[in-house]
Amino acid sequence: MRRVSRLVVPINTAMQSSMRRQTADVDGFFDKLVRQAEAASGGSAAGDEEFLEGYRFLLRQVAKVRTMSPLGWTGFTADLKGRMTNRFRVRRLVAEHPEILDEPIERPIVVTGMPRTATTLAHKILAFPEGNRAPLMWELQATDRADIDPKIRKRRINVARASARFGHFFSPVLPDIHAMEPESPEECVFALPHGRNQLVTFRMPGYRNWLDEHDFLADYQYYKTVLQVLQFGAPRRRWVLKSPYHLEHLGVLMKVFPDAQIVWTHRDPNTVMGSWCSLMETGVAICNREYDPYQIGEDWLGMLSRMVDIGRDVRTTLARDRVVDVSYHQLTANPYEELPEIFRRLGMEFTPRDEQNLADVLARPGMKRGHEYSLRHYGLDPDMIDKAFGDYARMVHAMR
Repeated sequence: MRRVSRLVVPINTAMQSSMRRQTADVDGFFDKLVRQAEAASGGSAAGDEEFLEGYRFLLRQVAKVRTMSPLGWTGFTADLKGRMTNRFRVRRLVAEHPEILDEPIERPIVVTGMPRTATTLAHKILAFPEGNRAPLMWELQATDRADIDPKIRKRRINVARASARFGHFFSPVLPDIHAMEPESPEECVFALPHGRNQLVTFRMPGYRNWLDEHDFLADYQYYKTVLQVLQFGAPRRRWVLKSPYHLEHLGVLMKVFPDAQIVWTHRDPNTVMGSWCSLMETGVAICNREYDPYQIGEDWLGMLSRMVDIGRDVRTTLARDRVVDVSYHQLTANPYEELPEIFRRLGMEFTPRDEQNLADVLARPGMKRGHEYSLRHYGLDPDMIDKAFGDYARMVHAMR
């Protein structure tokens, strides 16, 4: 399986000098990105100093990555500028229309669980009913009011498509593993300021430690504001959100969305680890000149098991009806039997229209995973994984 295009090496060589100049003065380069984000958003960074210092710290950590490739640096800094642009735009819109903050985000459905556990399938199906709504990839990257000028909307969708093509071009295998679709429901991480999603391409121990101590309340409050902006001036529907990383922030999430219902998908950690590490290696291969697959296995075994442990601890504080457990094995083996019950527990009816949508979703090429992976390649074995996850693995097996 070829993870990266043959063009990656010559392109990295051509971009090397530019990356060196920018990383040599990382603070100066960050200030330049801020000014560009202000200009693109029509907003201002004033009053957002704490947010900016968090991103300045993050960029400093990236600049320290010894193995980083110019393509990795370029992709990361473009994403960072886009996130700041969106942040300043959202703040400008709220300043212009303070009533945005009065928009109620009621009873959102939050799909979470370890990655590679059918969260994407569940998200697409649950977001389909007419009374529901999921944020689309381009909306999370370029948030605006519902009455946005159609020409601006089209331009922003095209920008999101170009971003997706960037990843697909440099990694031909990516569409088979995790295709990016700008006009489809997408994960909350595209709008949340910080998270372990920032560690999918670079190994940054300093940032990883920072995340362990970071208070995510402001991050989730900002994300609620993003949803309020998208909802402002549009018919109110039930939001369906998704991210594996919500697992370790369930406590904060429930503070910001106190009436949320959690859909928690479960799968054998041994299978998850192999599949997830394979996806991580694809991104790492593009963004680094060299890497050690064993480090990928070690790092993500620690992070994913930590996420599950924290999520399970918080769950003990929630009412039983707030969490709907979904077995990956049962959902993928018998979706037409499992989904009506999931809908019922979420207070929804599974209609013939939903049944047809399920058939359509299952027929899409992107829903069929076609990559190969092995635990041994990442320095892992079943005993290590069982030890890291403890009785969670036994619980998942009991659900089958």
